[in-house]
Amino acid sequence: MLLSYHDIMDRALSGPYLNEEEWDLQKIAMTTARLVEKYKLTWDPGVIVPDDPGLVDAVFEAGLELAKEVGVYSRSTERIVEFEPGELEEGMRLMPQTLVMGEGKDARTLYARKIMDDRLPLVWAGSPGTPFPEELFLPSVLSWAQEPIVDMVTCGTLMHVDGREIRTADPIEIIATRRELQYMRQALRRVGRPGMGMLAAQSSVSELGDLAVAHPDYLRPCDSHLVPMLNELKLDHRNIARAVNSIEYGMRNASLPCVIVGGLGGDAPGSAVVNVASFIVSSLAFLADYHLCHPIHVRHIATSTRSVMWVESVVEQAFARNAPCIIVSDIYPKSGALTRELLYETAANAIAITVSGGHLEGCGSADGNLPNATGLEARLMGEVGHAVARQGMTLQEANALILKLLEKYEHVFDLPEGNPGVRFDQAYDMKTLRPIPEWRQMYEEVKAELKEMGLEALG
Repeated sequence: MLLSYHDIMDRALSGPYLNEEEWDLQKIAMTTARLVEKYKLTWDPGVIVPDDPGLVDAVFEAGLELAKEVGVYSRSTERIVEFEPGELEEGMRLMPQTLVMGEGKDARTLYARKIMDDRLPLVWAGSPGTPFPEELFLPSVLSWAQEPIVDMVTCGTLMHVDGREIRTADPIEIIATRRELQYMRQALRRVGRPGMGMLAAQSSVSELGDLAVAHPDYLRPCDSHLVPMLNELKLDHRNIARAVNSIEYGMRNASLPCVIVGGLGGDAPGSAVVNVASFIVSSLAFLADYHLCHPIHVRHIATSTRSVMWVESVVEQAFARNAPCIIVSDIYPKSGALTRELLYETAANAIAITVSGGHLEGCGSADGNLPNATGLEARLMGEVGHAVARQGMTLQEANALILKLLEKYEHVFDLPEGNPGVRFDQAYDMKTLRPIPEWRQMYEEVKAELKEMGLEALG
């Protein structure tokens, strides 16, 4: 039978001892490198969206073998949580295929998407984890919650509350996370969509914030929160506490392994293997209801690089073919608001995700490091994803279009200061909460370009 959190905690206390450095080098780096060689995994930077079932299946098998061989590491106890092969396989079989988020007329059903699925991906708008000053937090949420194409919302994190800095595991974290949810619920009421589902408590760095908002006035049982897997294939008591709290309350658990492409798993193939293993393990270690696919580039952070988009595509295809489950993929462009490159990056990432079997979340513009995100790029993300599904775009067509878009934005990765753009309040009119004319015009021009490049179904 499926494990309970009691089993996970017991194994975190009784499993084999290993120091963290040995875990990183021996269990992750060396094992992953061996599996990449064993399964002959390679990637071509000119093929962002592979059309190669053999490759996709090999990545999945390698990831499953990694999960079986190493399990997951507890940083709190310095012990390995091990799983039997049958437990992992049962966990995959029991991964939810559908999941209702939100309530009433605003409820939406997440579902396990297929490769080249003609059903529309759900659009989860927001700038997850991005630090926002308090005065911009509510307006930013309103900017994407008001977009008709948006199905669900997430948000950034509060940098300060009442002028006081948020500190991890400090009592002020409780205040900040509750304040975040008050703003979120207010935003949903103001746009007339009070039942819309949320992925929130982003201001909760430790478990304190999650515990503080598990209440119908804040995060409802129909909402979800993140249970991040620490890099790579690690957990701690704090994250187990998040999962336990959510399960007891009846809320949704979203697994989040931010695999570092170019890190312990090596280049794209090894990182994809680690990501597959992370999803498989999260189904047991965190009793995850769905998974957030958010690999990040070791140097550029952004998800719009060639290697990161390849990992997203391969991982989504791997599960669609071998263990269908709900995958929502983050879009974290390098560029920020009021730059054309932000729109190109968003479009490329949305194409790769949609055609490969994922739902859409974003955008964490400007690497998710600055409050330079707006509702306009979230709108484009959704429009592009819907167009890809509606016109039945193939994997090869998607790859060709992404390569064209890379020509328009790839230079930003060589800029010493990146391409941060401007703050939210410089891209939107703060009275009307609409994009300023320059930002709106840029968006319309890029949409026209996308149609000419082959995205004919873009409205």
